[in-house]
Amino acid sequence: MGEQQLDQVASDELVCVPVAEFRRVLQAALPPRTKTELFAALARINVLYMIARAWSGHIGTSFSSLDVMSWLFLNEIRDLDKGPAACDIFFSSKGHDAPALYAVLIGLGLLPEDKLDNLRRLDGLPGHPHVETPFVQANTGSLGMGISKAKGMALANRLKGSPRRIFVLTGDGELQEGQFWESLASASHAGLSEIVAIIDHNRIQSDTWVKDVNDLGDLDAKLRAFGWHVARCDGHDVAAIETTLRSLDAIADRPKAVIADTIKGKGVSFMEGPALRKGELYAYHSGAPTEDEYARASKELLSCAARLFEDAGLRALVTSVGRRPARREPRVTDNLIGAYRDALVEQADRRPDLVVLDADLVKDCGLVPFAAKYPERFVECGIAEQDMVSMACGIARRGLLPVAHSFACFLASRPNEQIYNQCSEGSKVIYVGSLAGLLPGGPGHSHQSVRDIAALGAIPNLLMAEPAFEAEVRALFDYFVNTETQSAYLRLVSVKWPMPFVYPAELAVRKGRGWVVREGRDIVVFGYGPWLLANAWHAAEEVERSRGISTRIINLPWLNHVDSAWLRDVIGTTRAVVTLDNHYVRGGQGQMIAAAIAGLRLEAAVTVSTIGVAKLPECGTNDEVLGHHALDIASLADVIRTAAENRPRSVASQIA
Repeated sequence: MGEQQLDQVASDELVCVPVAEFRRVLQAALPPRTKTELFAALARINVLYMIARAWSGHIGTSFSSLDVMSWLFLNEIRDLDKGPAACDIFFSSKGHDAPALYAVLIGLGLLPEDKLDNLRRLDGLPGHPHVETPFVQANTGSLGMGISKAKGMALANRLKGSPRRIFVLTGDGELQEGQFWESLASASHAGLSEIVAIIDHNRIQSDTWVKDVNDLGDLDAKLRAFGWHVARCDGHDVAAIETTLRSLDAIADRPKAVIADTIKGKGVSFMEGPALRKGELYAYHSGAPTEDEYARASKELLSCAARLFEDAGLRALVTSVGRRPARREPRVTDNLIGAYRDALVEQADRRPDLVVLDADLVKDCGLVPFAAKYPERFVECGIAEQDMVSMACGIARRGLLPVAHSFACFLASRPNEQIYNQCSEGSKVIYVGSLAGLLPGGPGHSHQSVRDIAALGAIPNLLMAEPAFEAEVRALFDYFVNTETQSAYLRLVSVKWPMPFVYPAELAVRKGRGWVVREGRDIVVFGYGPWLLANAWHAAEEVERSRGISTRIINLPWLNHVDSAWLRDVIGTTRAVVTLDNHYVRGGQGQMIAAAIAGLRLEAAVTVSTIGVAKLPECGTNDEVLGHHALDIASLADVIRTAAENRPRSVASQIA
């Protein structure tokens, strides 16, 4: 389907470029620069297609990096035909630009063409890079790891006698991470000239301008001070990219850095960073375009590609049509981030000592209203979690109440030592980790926080809880702010979820104690958080209908503390217990409950089945991921049925 037909496309139809068109460009008798411009233009169309079809992804940074990636793969990376183990190495340290990398690899025939339809799907292309994908050389995790990984690869290659050039793409917001700067000096000291770090200098991090968060200053001078050779170019001008990279060929005694000045969202006028009005937050870092935005963006990209094809003397571009899967949105859901957003402002209204710190996730963590109302009490720390936590530690030492925010996967791991240090001082900080647990499944395992309970659970003076309802968010946060004297970690699921039961009115928060979600006599199931409890409730209903098994479900929001007396009472005479974790089984709440039950020394043995994530999380739709990890309703029904049917006899029957 050609560009002129775009206005006739249905709202669920998406336009992509077949691999045959990329092949036609590559085989044409054209200069390398022209081929690269054409290739990048086609790749942008497919990036938009993949993200729209997946209903999520990172458009802005994919578009800003596409011209650099296209030049590298078409003109710089040697021996691609020999496979990923033998060719020069490229990987992205920031990882948000995975759709751009996939579009390039598919266009080159290095990944199957049908993968265009499988971004963020089970057995498809993960939301962030994963080495199981051919030609993906490194996984993404917390930002700032790239240069360190490149150094390790360079040293290993030298020891093996198989030197390879190593191109590492980083973001400019990523440079706020301390590990980036920590990695520079030893690379220079070792003379690792095979490393070329390319900084995607689009000037916008997740939500706003880098200079407004933590100005990088004279970046050229800073890199040179660490002993690196530094060059700079327009990251969208392929002639400038080529000239700059050729200038590096003669540098053989030190690592090289290229600052590629780019535009976030390049190629779509209303997505481009410079279109951002003063005071606005950037809207296209993550997520998916609406139907209208997709139609407008696709029209611009197709028009650009058509002009380039005409200028190159090629026949008209041929496109294909795919369909956007329907998006299921329950009408009534509990929105925990929205509830936290409101609760934070409510507490701040009453507590002038409450200070909020953020690690570049002001929208995702629900902090926009607070930042607008109390700018003097809002500290944007940028992509620097360790620095943020130690700042919070200092704030707490001076008698204020800091509340520190990030995604749970980053808040629990990277500043773990700093949290331990803060808690050792006996001060009080509240940590709020969003995007907690297995869902959403689309971003992939680097963002699926299923080890934070284990990472933080043993820290003294730190109480951890995960709410399941909007009302429970408000209740727990109020408890942490106004009642609890030690530090706290509030674990928030970011996906909205429909709940089949309600939070009891006037339920008092009691540390270490939960409440009965569903009454039952044959088996007790412990869980926490919205989707896990909802799935357990539906599973219990199914098991009672089909087998007559009566299941008691307990919401225990406390993740690292349980009241033993309450636990004894709530188990009662039931001898079968199932624990459910939105987390790895190892180190999760279930193991805490199992240990506590053992410590009760009950008169008759209780069998405890601990259920949770048992392996590295998979990327996919939420339904796909829950099914794969056996945490969907049908799988939980099987768990409850098996545990109940294999339970020991009740206490009463044993005594009789």
